[in-house]
Amino acid sequence: METKYIIGAVIAVLAIIGIGAFALGGGTTEHAANELVTCVAAHGEEPEFGFDPMHGWGYHDSGTDPLIQSTILKRDKDNNFVNDLATDYEISSDLKTYTVTIRDDVKFTDGSKLTAKDVAFSYNKAKELGEGADLSSMEEAKADGDKVVFTLNKADSTFVNKLTDVGIVPEANYDEESYGQNPIGSGPYKLAQWDKGQQFILEKNPDYYGKEPYFEKITNLFLDSDAAFAAVKNGDVDIAEVPVAYANETVDGYHMEYFDSIDVRGVSIPTQMDEGKVAADNYTVGNNVTGDPAVREALNIGINRQEIVDGALNGFGNVSYNGVAGQLPWATDAGFEDGQVDEAKAILADAGWNDTDGDGIVEKDGVKASFTVYYKATATERQAIAVSLAEQAQKLGIEIIPEGASWDDIDPNIHSQGVVWGWGSADPYSLEHQYDSRVAGVGYDNAEMLNDSAVDSLIDAAMGQELDSSYGTWSQVAQQANSQYPYIWIGTMDYTYFVSDDLDISNSTHLIYPHGGDIWGNIYDWTRLNATEEA
Repeated sequence: METKYIIGAVIAVLAIIGIGAFALGGGTTEHAANELVTCVAAHGEEPEFGFDPMHGWGYHDSGTDPLIQSTILKRDKDNNFVNDLATDYEISSDLKTYTVTIRDDVKFTDGSKLTAKDVAFSYNKAKELGEGADLSSMEEAKADGDKVVFTLNKADSTFVNKLTDVGIVPEANYDEESYGQNPIGSGPYKLAQWDKGQQFILEKNPDYYGKEPYFEKITNLFLDSDAAFAAVKNGDVDIAEVPVAYANETVDGYHMEYFDSIDVRGVSIPTQMDEGKVAADNYTVGNNVTGDPAVREALNIGINRQEIVDGALNGFGNVSYNGVAGQLPWATDAGFEDGQVDEAKAILADAGWNDTDGDGIVEKDGVKASFTVYYKATATERQAIAVSLAEQAQKLGIEIIPEGASWDDIDPNIHSQGVVWGWGSADPYSLEHQYDSRVAGVGYDNAEMLNDSAVDSLIDAAMGQELDSSYGTWSQVAQQANSQYPYIWIGTMDYTYFVSDDLDISNSTHLIYPHGGDIWGNIYDWTRLNATEEA
C-alpha cells in the first residue's frame, strides 16, 4: 500500500475521533459578519504560559504576529522590514549597536503610554527567560529618551530580524506569573476571554495606532487538525488549517487556500560514531551506521524526494536538497541528483557495506545498516515522511525503523538516531542553530553533532557582513554543511486551509510563511464579502 493511502487511512480514523470530540463540545453559535471563528495552528495550540511574549507567545521563527502586542518591526509580503513601533533605526558600522527610535503615539490597553523603556524592558526580560527569540548576541537593551539602544556582544548583521520577534509588554504592569492570563498590549486586538482547553477570544483594540482591521472579534478554537476538519464540515468555522491529506477534499460553502512556505522537513542523521560520548542531559552521541559518511551520502543520493513529496505530502510541497527554501535569498543549488539507486549501492559497497547473509540489509564489520527515525507521533506528515523514507532506504539495503513518540521520548535519542524535523526561518541565523559545532548538543541545536570548523568560520564571516551582502556567505554555510550530508532533507510543505466562500483573506498580501506559518499575518486586509456589518 502506498504511503499516501496509509496516511489517509490513519487520518480518516482520527477524523472520526475528532468529529465525536467536537460534537461532544458543541459547535459555535451564529456570529456577526464582522466576527471570525477560526482554528489555525500558528495560534491554535494553547500557549502553556498564556499570551505572554516573554514566554514565547507570538514568536515562531520570525513570522508570527502576536496580535495582542506590538513589535518594533514587521515584515511585508516581500519579506522586507517595515516599521511598527519604530519610526527609524540605525546600525553601527561594526554591527554591534542597533539604535531604534520609538513612536510616541502608542498606548497600552490599560491606558498607559508605551515608551522606549517598555521596549528595553521587554527585550531584557525575553533574553533573561530565553523562551522565544534568540537574543544570545544581545548584551543589553537600554532606553535613551525616545530611543532604544541594543548593545551586542559580537558583530551580528542578523540581529535586525530579532526586531520583529518580541512583543512589547508594559514594564510597570508586567508580572511573570499572571501576565499571560491577562495580557496588556498595544496590538490590533486585545484578549477578551480565554476558556482553557477550548478557545480564546480577541476583540479589536479601539486605540490601535495602525491600520484598523475589519473584524471586530476573533474566536480561535483549540482543536487538533482532524477535529478542525470536522468543524469545517459542520460549518462551525470560517477558516481552519487541515493536514495536506485533506487538501483534495471539497466542502460546500468553502474553498481551499494553499500557501507556499519556507517550512522544510528533513531527517537529521548522526554524523559521529558511537565512542561512548554523551552530550547535555547525558544523551548518547553517535551512531556506528550513520557515523559512516558513505551511509549518509548513499541515503541522500539514493532516495527520490519527489516521490516522498507526492506521497507523504500529497504533492503539496517542493523538493529541497539542503534545507533552504527557494524563496530565501541564501538559497543554494542542490549539488547532487537524487534517485540514483545503483550509484548509492556502489557507494555502500565501496565503503565495505555488503549483504553477506542475504537478509536484504547490508552490514560492515558485523554491524547491520539499521537505525531508527523518530517523529512526533501526532504529526501525520512527519509520520508519512518517516514511513516513505524507510520504504526507499530498503531498496538500498538500509533498514530504517520509523517510530512515533512524544518529544520527551525523542529527546534522549536526538544525537544517536534519526529524527524528522521542521525548520524554516526568514532569519539566516537559523543555519547557526542547525550546523555550528559550538552549539552542538545544546537543546535541539545541531542535533546531528556536525563538527566542521569551515562551517563555523563561514558563520562568523556572515555575521560580520552587512545583511544583504551576507546572503552569499550564508549560502556557502548551507553548501559546506550539506556536503557532509548531516540531514536527509525532503522538501518544503504547503499550508492548506479551508476558507469560507464569503471570506476574503487577501491572498496577494500574505507574508512569507516561516516554520509554523501565520495565517493572520495580514489580518488587516481581511474582509467579509457582500455582507452588511451587524451590531
